[in-house]
Amino acid sequence: MAAADAERRTAAILYAELRNFTRLSEVLPPEKVLELANDFFSFCAMAVTANKGKVLSVHNDALLAAFGTGTPKDFAARALRAARDLQREFGLLGEQWKTQYGLAAAVSCAAHLGEAVFGMAGPIGARQFVAFGDCVSIAERLVHRARSGEVILSLDFMKALGAAAQALGVEELPPLEIAKRAPIPVYGIVLNTRLDFT
Repeated sequence: MAAADAERRTAAILYAELRNFTRLSEVLPPEKVLELANDFFSFCAMAVTANKGKVLSVHNDALLAAFGTGTPKDFAARALRAARDLQREFGLLGEQWKTQYGLAAAVSCAAHLGEAVFGMAGPIGARQFVAFGDCVSIAERLVHRARSGEVILSLDFMKALGAAAQALGVEELPPLEIAKRAPIPVYGIVLNTRLDFT
């Protein structure tokens, strides 16, 4: 997805959140906290770009990415592949952190598909390519519903996947409740053994 003029388009939005990093940041030296955060964000960016997505922003211990090239089925499949790559491959990094620092860490992911506004925004001198819209807000809410090692998907995302969604082994979860609108059906994929923190 190129950083072009402002546009409204359908995209798959992926959030990845690093769990237990707040605890790590409280016990490790500041320089080590930043080193691990940069390792995590670089790791996420590789998974996103390898699947033809674009990293939009990082905020605290979460990364936001968008996939919008091709058909909705194409970019939904690539967003899901990026999320599953993150879950699978972070295991080794998380184990290294646990061995070195005595604290476990894991990734939670969420994906939603819908319309968003893309373009450059921000203060003068610090503008960046961003996405705005209900689609982004829902994806952010969904990632907070995911437990460590899970990928949470909205019904719209599942529909875009088409027949491929049937092979995911998803579990239907309680719907996402948002004031003044119909509940949003939510599904979860547990890719790793659930850990004892969220």
